[in-house]
Amino acid sequence: MFTSNNACFVPTSLWLTGIPGLESLHIWLSIPIAFMYLAAVVGNVTVLAVVKMERSLHQPMYFFLCMLAVIDLVLSTSTMPKLLTIFWFGAHNIGLDACLAQMFFVHCFATVESGIFLAMAFDRYVAICEPLHHTSILNHAVVGHLGLAALLRGILYIGPLPMLIRLRLHRYRTQIIGHSYCEHMAIVSMACGDTRVNNLYGMGIGFLVLILDSLAITASYVLIFRAVVGLTTPEARLKTLGTCGSHVCAILIFYIPIAVSSLTHRFGHHMPPHIHILLANFYLLIPPILNPVVYAVRTKQIRKRLLHIFKVSVQPT
Repeated sequence: MFTSNNACFVPTSLWLTGIPGLESLHIWLSIPIAFMYLAAVVGNVTVLAVVKMERSLHQPMYFFLCMLAVIDLVLSTSTMPKLLTIFWFGAHNIGLDACLAQMFFVHCFATVESGIFLAMAFDRYVAICEPLHHTSILNHAVVGHLGLAALLRGILYIGPLPMLIRLRLHRYRTQIIGHSYCEHMAIVSMACGDTRVNNLYGMGIGFLVLILDSLAITASYVLIFRAVVGLTTPEARLKTLGTCGSHVCAILIFYIPIAVSSLTHRFGHHMPPHIHILLANFYLLIPPILNPVVYAVRTKQIRKRLLHIFKVSVQPT
């Protein structure tokens, strides 16, 4: 089915390997991955439902949390169903356009998620450093505009990636993508011809999103900590910092897997390929699973609403 020489050709479809090197374990790997995906869907849908039902949660932080839940649902759903069909049915084949669409959704909504974390950091800064003006500065319209700006930024940043591949990279050495989903560099590395523009653009976007966003978030928390240090009592300091706890945990859950995956991809050349692929999949699964848990555990209103729903559901009729 695939060419074994170095000839270049124009493919009509591509072939996702799944987890290379662990093909014999695909069925067993599908069990934890399916449960993790189910947990991500249930957790994020629950967050959306709770925030919608509980009027006391109609605040900027929880609107941003709903945006985060939608993004996590898109990120996990754009990759996990296809991965499970590979594991269960051997459906490795994927059309080129479908592959580029999957690549766009993965990278676009990861960029949007980083933008939402930046907006949430701004929300925490205003709530702590300008508490009297919080509701006027971050009203519902402003929150919506920030979410729309994060979405448009993701589209503008990532939209050129599939276009550059379509316009510049027509011929490939192989149809086989050594990955479980369509990742930008995995596709570019298969192409014949000059890929420098694609590589440089991908690296530039990575710098803009990860480095600049993380620096901006860090700067906002430096200002927050300066304001907290100026509070009069230790109790006030702890209470104020506690309002940032969920956001900080969510940021770490998002950025640490990205950092680990990127470092192992660039410097861990001695590591087996399946380690890289598993890390890339966990990066798309761990934040969608843990974000609802973090906010449910650390947010009193969400806990109370969940307990109320659970009590009502278990009461005998």
